[in-house]
Amino acid sequence: MHCFVSGVMVKRSESRSERSMFKTIEWTPEGVRMIDQTRLPGEEVYLTCRDYREVAEAIRRMVIRGAPAIGVAAAMGIALGVKDSPAHTVAELRAEFETIAQVISQTRPTAVNLFWAVERMRRVFDKMLAEDASDEETIVKAKSQLVEEAQRMLAEDIAANEAMGRHGAALLEDSTTVLTHCNAGALATGGFGTALGVIRSAVQQGKKIRVFADETRPFLQGARLTAWELAHDGIPVTLITDSMAGHFMKQGTLKAVIVGADRIAANGDVANKIGTYTLAVLARENKIPFYVAAPLSTIDLQLASGDLIPIEERSPEEVTRLSGVTIAPQNIEARHPAFDVTPHRYVTAIITERGIAREPYTDSLRAFFK
Repeated sequence: MHCFVSGVMVKRSESRSERSMFKTIEWTPEGVRMIDQTRLPGEEVYLTCRDYREVAEAIRRMVIRGAPAIGVAAAMGIALGVKDSPAHTVAELRAEFETIAQVISQTRPTAVNLFWAVERMRRVFDKMLAEDASDEETIVKAKSQLVEEAQRMLAEDIAANEAMGRHGAALLEDSTTVLTHCNAGALATGGFGTALGVIRSAVQQGKKIRVFADETRPFLQGARLTAWELAHDGIPVTLITDSMAGHFMKQGTLKAVIVGADRIAANGDVANKIGTYTLAVLARENKIPFYVAAPLSTIDLQLASGDLIPIEERSPEEVTRLSGVTIAPQNIEARHPAFDVTPHRYVTAIITERGIAREPYTDSLRAFFK
């Protein structure tokens, strides 16, 4: 295995068999350490970000991706930036906090977990600054509290995923085949996963589950990441291209679809990786349940419907090139919306750490927050 530490390649002799489950992201004395998802499955490489700008760039470049994982990375990026601040006064530290938060917030627009994490860190920061203490005492305490909060958010995310898995496993029958889209596993979260967490929990309960993972063009999260995770865990997985899903649904091979989410509106509309809407429509046509697994931090009650969710538009080169190879005519026009929105009427149930929500989602989702 190789690690990148401050841009230097470091070889390590540790083999996969000698390690436990990989860690998507963790706080270390050297900085924020994360698995570089752009290098999978060919290389298992870890990157240590030593300042908040490097964390922001890692989010932007999709070194780390998946809504819950982005939220944790955002929190750790803020904690790292404040910890290293040279500010001597509370006013200077507040100004620096806002600069750090702005840089982090501008990385990716669709995943609400990022903004949720920024606001949670801001609340902790504001509370520290409101206490009656000297500037020096306040600065020291604010720095330590933000580091603790970021680490707490990572632990909470893993616990939420495990709870989500326990709730959702009841929806999957024994000896069944499930289709998943993109990557909603441990790589997309602090650990364990949302959609894949449900599958992992069902397997842990003794159920025989086979997974069909579609490749998820153009970034190939299904082919590169989901297939790698499931193979890592010994869960049977079959890789298909995105356009094959309807064929296997019609054949009766697939019995359920389960995906993650990057933002869920108050009415249950779901923003997820581009192609999710297509699968939901196909599932409805073939009378297959379509499940969404996501933590409460992904639910945005401030947005009445999915029409208000901002959709990230990424570089057209991610469509016209594949692994550095041009696959389209030169200068051809291309579009790359990274997400689409699935209307709530196509969603059979939304699985959260507090239980399973069903229609009407306006009521059932809001009830989780009371």
